[in-house]
Amino acid sequence: MTTILDPSPVHRPDMEGCDKNFRNFEVCNQNSEEVNSHTDQVRNTYQLMHTHQTVDFVRRKMEQWCKLDHAQMTMLECLEELNNLVDESDPDVDVPNIYHAFQTAESIREKHPDNDWLQLTGLIHDAGKIMAIWGEPQWCVVGDTFPTGCLPAESVVFRHSTFQDNPDMKDPKFNTKLGMYEENCGLDKVLMSWGHDEYMYRVLKGNNAKLPEEALYAIRFHSFYPWHGSGDYDYLSCNVPFRLTVPNRCVFSCSKFDLYSKADDLPDIDALKPYYQGLIDKYIPGKLRW
Repeated sequence: MTTILDPSPVHRPDMEGCDKNFRNFEVCNQNSEEVNSHTDQVRNTYQLMHTHQTVDFVRRKMEQWCKLDHAQMTMLECLEELNNLVDESDPDVDVPNIYHAFQTAESIREKHPDNDWLQLTGLIHDAGKIMAIWGEPQWCVVGDTFPTGCLPAESVVFRHSTFQDNPDMKDPKFNTKLGMYEENCGLDKVLMSWGHDEYMYRVLKGNNAKLPEEALYAIRFHSFYPWHGSGDYDYLSCNVPFRLTVPNRCVFSCSKFDLYSKADDLPDIDALKPYYQGLIDKYIPGKLRW
């Protein structure tokens, strides 16, 4: 069993309109020894992430992983591999990640019963975490993502204490607000930190998935909380109000269900598989290259 630390929930901002009881580590564990241990894990993960996630590093990871030559398996087989992955830092659930996948999908299905591609997006949004099972360190798989090649925004977690050893922060090409980008260049032109979001997006694109662009967009940016959670980096996104575009609304919607779909009753995965297998067959059928 592989345990994986997703450090972000402790520090990412509350999402408007969501239940504040979720992701509240201080209330759940206040004054316990686990708080200090967990805080150390969180800080260490972000320290490593923010030290090593440079423009050069991300480009090398993309070269390594985007060849899609690590495995061939169906989407459901990948999800079943996530049975071997437990997010040990999540205060809401201590079960394998596959349960979170089905919880997210079912939460979306309840609210959007006629939108099958959005349901499937919820099911597969974290499937890129398969990289952790294949040996990638946690700091380049999980956590909030951020643009490399420019100065980190204020809402990036531990922004003031974890970037001091990042080589790009000493390079004048990268250590300004815009860095290597033009204002309002669009997020598709931004080199995001490497993690499960970008990998899953590349897997879907590389296998010619039939999902709409909104779904691919949601998967690619669902961990970009400094942007869709705090409103930072609007100067890199296209010059339109965030919530007015369909893809952006989709990202916000998926992230809300991702964070707040936890339930005490675990889904009956065997009972749900036939329905979701039908969606997989419709949008991303057969063996996929990973």
